[in-house]
Amino acid sequence: MILSYIKHETCIILAVSPANADLANSDALQMALMADPDGSRTIGVITKLDIMDRGTDARNFLLGNVIPLRLGYIGVVNRSQEDIIANKSIRDALAYEESFFRSKPVYHNLADRCGVPQLAIKLNTILVQHIKSILPDLKARISTQMITLQKELAGYGEITDSKSGQGALLLNILTKYSHGFQSVVDGKYEEMSTTELSGGARIHYIFQAIFVRSLEEVDPNDDLTDDDIRTAIQNATGPKNVLFVPEVPFEVLVRRQIARLLEPSLQCARFIYDELVKISHRCETLELLRFPHLRRRIEEVVASFLREGLSPAETMIGHLIEMEMDYINTSHPAFIGGSKAVEIALNQQRGAKASKDLHDWKEPGSERPPSLPEKQAKARAILARTNAASLASHEPVVPRPPVGSQEKVSTVGSVGSGSSWGISSIFSSSESRQPVNGSSKEHAPIRSYSEPTPGLLESPLSSIQLREPPATLRANDAQSEQETVEIAVTRLLLKSYYDIVRKNIQDLVPKTIMHFLGEFV
Repeated sequence: MILSYIKHETCIILAVSPANADLANSDALQMALMADPDGSRTIGVITKLDIMDRGTDARNFLLGNVIPLRLGYIGVVNRSQEDIIANKSIRDALAYEESFFRSKPVYHNLADRCGVPQLAIKLNTILVQHIKSILPDLKARISTQMITLQKELAGYGEITDSKSGQGALLLNILTKYSHGFQSVVDGKYEEMSTTELSGGARIHYIFQAIFVRSLEEVDPNDDLTDDDIRTAIQNATGPKNVLFVPEVPFEVLVRRQIARLLEPSLQCARFIYDELVKISHRCETLELLRFPHLRRRIEEVVASFLREGLSPAETMIGHLIEMEMDYINTSHPAFIGGSKAVEIALNQQRGAKASKDLHDWKEPGSERPPSLPEKQAKARAILARTNAASLASHEPVVPRPPVGSQEKVSTVGSVGSGSSWGISSIFSSSESRQPVNGSSKEHAPIRSYSEPTPGLLESPLSSIQLREPPATLRANDAQSEQETVEIAVTRLLLKSYYDIVRKNIQDLVPKTIMHFLGEFV
């Protein structure tokens, strides 16, 4: 407890020690040195000088030869217990003390350092000097505090009892609050933090570093497998074979990816709403501190206003996503287009196939893939064997139709039906790849279905049973070369159009939020 008082710099320490004890072991001096190591505000007081043993004195103590102190030592003689019992007065005790020091030759020349009156004079002198040293600083601190309090008092305004005065005061408070809110959002707040982002800077961070960057990190093809795209393409073609790259599966898949942009857009609007609510809590003026109920009511009204703006903002964001889903604008100048996508997909497939053939050829024991002339020669040989087999059959040989008619049949056979990207057929079915030379079949004898075939009914035949189709059908595991190109084209188209929509949403969602929520700022 004593240390809690003497540790203050403005405290003067009186270290009282008896003269008939060792001064180096004085508890008072040791404690004083802990609080005042340089001894600049410690006065040593030596008592019981009159009861020291004969032949001893405290002269070295009073001179500071044992433990030096900057303010020195004062020797005193107090009343004994016998004097107190005898009701010896303070005046008589001081007279006895003065005669004691005058009668002792060892203390005669230390009269200015001995006696209670000298201790009082010493303390008074130290106190006056201390007051003079700290008075200028104390006056400056008092002046600063007075100015601060006067400003705070002026900020509270005058006390008004009339209704008109109270109305003017309320209008003034609301105006200051509105200006403070606007300055925080615009970055013009006087007490803006320099250690962290606040106000409008946090709103900009949410728009650019969180919303925009999060959308850019999304790949529309991540959650789509090849089987998903194959199934969508097959469902879009119906009972027909796929001759063109269909448009319907692309629209179905791209709408699904556009719908994924709704939730992050709504979440961005809620983030901005929360930031504006936090800003409303920071705009506390001195007048609002004076009226806590008014401050609480203003915060409730501001939160209600922001909620009223959040609802139409979310509705408008939903309309933006629906508009992008309702009309797939494949004529957009930034869209890659079907022809370009097919070209890129074919190039990728050729490159992958060439790399695979080269890798297989480099493996030990593998043969070099045949070149194009070799393939053509093999094809001619197979065709020659086929013609020879047909000549050896029992069917009559029919003359080959003219070249013009063959070209017409080939032209008609290459035309497909259904919605497409306006691209020529990438692949065709196995029937369409056969050469159109079936005119021989047209001149063959036509057999009626009702005409019995010789030898067919001579032996009994078992009936053919078809297996039931499964309840759930999925795409075949074997992926053809044509399907590989269709999947690659669909992925390219999907990525190209998704990037267009993403950029639109990244631009329009922040504008929508600031339009509906910013009008309350």
